[in-house]
Amino acid sequence: MPDSKKIANAKGLYLEGIRDGNIREALDKFTGARYTQHSTGVGDGKEGFIEFFEPFVKRNPVRDIRVIRAIEDGRNVFLHVYQTLNNGEAEWVTADLFDTDDQDRMIEHWDVIAKYEGENPAGRTMVDGPVDIEDLDRTAENKEIVQCFYDDILLNGRFEKITEYISTDQYDQHAAGAKDGIEGLKDHVHRLRDTYGFAKYHKLHKLIGQGNFVVTYRHLQRGDGHYAAFDIFRLKDGKLVEHWDVLERILAPEKWNNSGKF
Repeated sequence: MPDSKKIANAKGLYLEGIRDGNIREALDKFTGARYTQHSTGVGDGKEGFIEFFEPFVKRNPVRDIRVIRAIEDGRNVFLHVYQTLNNGEAEWVTADLFDTDDQDRMIEHWDVIAKYEGENPAGRTMVDGPVDIEDLDRTAENKEIVQCFYDDILLNGRFEKITEYISTDQYDQHAAGAKDGIEGLKDHVHRLRDTYGFAKYHKLHKLIGQGNFVVTYRHLQRGDGHYAAFDIFRLKDGKLVEHWDVLERILAPEKWNNSGKF
């Protein structure tokens, strides 16, 4: 399926601007009258983008950046990105969400970035797996399933209902440190509780979807640490069958260069 204009513009800002180093040209081509920034290390607007990424490009002359997944929902575009810098000196996975204007240009940006961890116990990575968008006629249904999964299981702790949402035949896991299946998910949750002693889901801020993929952006707490997290779910026949995530600890507000993660 060819990229829509929205997705092409989001990719253009990333690839032409950051990967290829044409920062000012990409901003002029792909952003709108404003560019509100929620990546807390970067200032608002085009000038904030330039001030952050011009030194970034100089520090990292070799940039291999690949957009693995891209979905759109109304005004929103989501990109799931793998990047390696300076021939493997650093590897990152980034989840980026954009709002767009009436000309399909980027006007607001949220992101989460995490270190690439390699294979998890299931033998999967943070980015591999299916990418093709299917079941476009089930977009609304799949979004509602994920919303109810968050409400019932994550926010209200009704784990006895988990098989209503997650397939008992297949739940392929890409989260670092996690195993496949419902039992793998339970083990992962128990391990996190043992590590941090306390876990709480505060709010689901964004939920978008296209066909068999649904993406959420949430605020969670582990111990005394607060995190911003994107989750990517693939659904089939009304059940969650695959999961990826990207988490980043939220810095103290005095370290933000804009209004914050959310």
